Amino acid sequence: MKILVTGAAGFIGYHLCEALLKQDIEVVGLDNINDYYDPNLKFGRLAQLGIVKADATIPSQKTTSSKHGPKFKFIKMNLEDRQELPKLFEQEEFDVVCNLAAQAGVRYSIENPSVYVDSNIVGFLNLLECCRHNNIKHLVYASSSSVYGLNDKIPFSTTDNVDHPISLYAASKKSNELMAHTYSHLFDLPTTGLRFFTVYGPWGRPDMAIFLFTKAIIEGKPINVFNHGDMERDFTYVDDIVDGVERILIEPIEQRKQRPLYNIYNIGNNKAVKLSDFIESIEKNLGKTAAKNMLPMQPGDVSRTWANVDDLIEDYHYSPNTEISVGVKSFTDWYCKYYGIN
Repeated sequence: MKILVTGAAGFIGYHLCEALLKQDIEVVGLDNINDYYDPNLKFGRLAQLGIVKADATIPSQKTTSSKHGPKFKFIKMNLEDRQELPKLFEQEEFDVVCNLAAQAGVRYSIENPSVYVDSNIVGFLNLLECCRHNNIKHLVYASSSSVYGLNDKIPFSTTDNVDHPISLYAASKKSNELMAHTYSHLFDLPTTGLRFFTVYGPWGRPDMAIFLFTKAIIEGKPINVFNHGDMERDFTYVDDIVDGVERILIEPIEQRKQRPLYNIYNIGNNKAVKLSDFIESIEKNLGKTAAKNMLPMQPGDVSRTWANVDDLIEDYHYSPNTEISVGVKSFTDWYCKYYGIN
């Protein structure tokens, strides 16, 4: 099996590539290494994967070798590149594709909406076209819990109505699900969308809450706590997420054919955690108490998320089991090591 992982220099993409390589699966990683956040963090992840030129010298559309030899290679490319992406598919003859490349961030989508259309919609369309024309046996792609928008039924279920997103990021992810459904219906392309719920862990993005909180607490600066702390999130440790994604990706093709062509799953920790408890765990691991700025709800945000993952458990034996105390310690230990903090 040969798998294309887009967004390979990203948070979840890096961890997924690492897990697949441990299974001795051939992986091609693709990423455009944009500057939405510090690219050095992306180069650091690539260095963990053994990429030789894990720095800004990686040229566009250039295959870069790694310590894994022929089992892993990295390509710097935009999904929006309508010329080069089809060439890549023709050259590599992928069996399965996992699309984790996207412009992330709910709040940033309010400031810079056009980049979300370019990356999350145009890029996804190009990927669908490549899958359609190259006999891809399964496309697995990242959706988001944000598609639930103003839904107030808890826990969120994939049978719930998701026609009321409250950010362009959420709307772009809902668009991906609709586009995938169209291609599954018209072209018999097997697709599985995964609605991720508040993923955290080592090598996470700097715009994530745990990253912002940890940085501010270490530096003695106050943290911003929105909705005056009355928030709950289905915080999910990255290893649990990757385990679920991996189970779907490596499912035998014949077994996959027995499922509907189009599938949507929630993938989360299956429980809601109070933001105050999450912050308290960070404080405990850092040995410092945070000064808190209590602020109103941010535009585009929701007060509570909680995933019903029964379908994923039944179909793929998904089993998230990382406690918040364990996951937070893993992140804070990584953060202090990466940034050289005692």
